[in-house]
Amino acid sequence: MGTPTSSVHAFLDTPHFGFLRIALGRAQHLRYKLFLKKRHAGFVLEHVCGAPLLVAPGVLNPRLMRTGEFFAQQLGAQLPERNAAVLDMGTGSGVCAVVAARHVRQVVAVDINPAAVRCARINALMNGLEERIEVLEGDLFAPLRDKRFDVVLFNPPFLHGTPRDHSDHAWRSADVAERFAAQLRDHLNPSGFALVLLSTFGGGAREFVQQFHRQAFELTVVAEREYVNEKLILAKLT
Repeated sequence: MGTPTSSVHAFLDTPHFGFLRIALGRAQHLRYKLFLKKRHAGFVLEHVCGAPLLVAPGVLNPRLMRTGEFFAQQLGAQLPERNAAVLDMGTGSGVCAVVAARHVRQVVAVDINPAAVRCARINALMNGLEERIEVLEGDLFAPLRDKRFDVVLFNPPFLHGTPRDHSDHAWRSADVAERFAAQLRDHLNPSGFALVLLSTFGGGAREFVQQFHRQAFELTVVAEREYVNEKLILAKLT
């Protein structure tokens, strides 16, 4: 059972991490730059929830960045009956699409980054799920027309600003929160819901929550995880 909107506000009001945790976070960032960043520069085979995933250059690594892996780990407990249709918005490597397709009959995955679209299609094939996963290229709901879903998944960009290139769409946007919230209801079935990942990193979570409230969505926290320098929650929108 999730916890109500008050817990979302508690998440937004999470106090700044103390000096020691900030120092540890910086040490982790240095470790990433020295030893792990090269894993973003080439093709890497990762495993998430037992699924092999090829991560291509220019595509966010779901294990290195933590959010994709955390999101995928929650899906088994959150997805409804097997007959459900799921939309994985901003699919990236396709990690959530692949894990969701193990539980439901149909997944449509969308990404604005052509490299991510190719990567997600490869991972659907690698996992023998190409009959259940359709991958489309486009900006948010644009390639879907009037199609509706039982569940919409979204691991959004957390930074505000103009993306520098296709891959940067995974990190930053000037208006994704507003546009996603405004269009979401038109793509949900009457009893449908959305699962959206929010992070204390970058400060973008507050804008998403404000836009969801503006569109009269009720938010419930269904999962959370705290790292040295970041806290994640998975919010359910109904």
